[in-house]
Order: sequence, then C-alpha cells, then structure tokens
Amino acid sequence: MKHPASRRLYAYWDELRGKRPAPERAEIEPGAIRQILSEAFILALDPAGGYPFRLAGTRVCALFCHELKGEPFVAMWDEASRRVIRDLLSILADESVGAVAGVTAATARGEAMELELLLLPLSATRPSLARTIGVLAPLSIAPWIGASPLGPLTLGS
Repeated sequence: MKHPASRRLYAYWDELRGKRPAPERAEIEPGAIRQILSEAFILALDPAGGYPFRLAGTRVCALFCHELKGEPFVAMWDEASRRVIRDLLSILADESVGAVAGVTAATARGEAMELELLLLPLSATRPSLARTIGVLAPLSIAPWIGASPLGPLTLGS
C-alpha cells in the first residue's frame, strides 16, 4: 500500500477484526479514523445496484465534482475495468478478503491522475446489509481537484 490513508484504514480494520475474517459495520467508529474520512467510502455489496455508495468522503467526491451517495461504484469505471471490479467485489463479499490496486484516470482536459484503491469487507448479520469500506486516494495532489471531474477510472495493478 502506497498511500498513508490506505495503510491507516487497513491497520484499523485489521485491529478490529482480530481473528475474524472481517469486523462488523457497526464496529466502525468514525472518530477513530477521522484523519482519513475524507478519502474513505462505504459501498453496499449489492451487485444488482452496481455496488452503490452508502457514504463517500469529501475528497473522494471532489475527485468527481459531485456527491456520490447512492451512485453505482461500478459505473465509475471504464468498460474494460468494470468486469474486474465486479469480480473483485464479489470475491471480497464471498471470501472476506481485501484488495488494493492502482488506478488511473483523467479529466476531460487530459489531466491525468494516479490513485490507490483499497477495498476491505465488513461483516453483516444479513446479506442485505453487507458492506465494504475503502479508500480512493490520489497519489499526488493536483491543483485542479474539485474543479475538473475525473473521467472513467481504469484499473491497474
């Protein structure tokens, strides 16, 4: 993991889960991760809904210049990456394993950005409540963030 927000969220998630595959959503205490909340998000593990955002931090929303709550996470990706993202989220839900990946994107004006994506499962008592917590953070800060929205995301390594 390259980004400090990814490392911090993973350390917190790992501490909460202990010997279990994943912590429960109700165990997440926002105050404990307040330094990274702007780069964090929670998705509903709802394949039919495109894995919609339940919450998205201000910096994540600024990357796309609008509020993301309720929007399908899968729709943010280019066509070539969508199947892989769906597969990653399905594996995450079925096997309670996390994933970290490099991501690239560009604005309509051609301003490129490299980001890091971290996805970590959260346990739920009912499948309809299944969630994942994650981070989507740029590896360097660009002055145009919040003024020019990123286009489709492309999954890297």
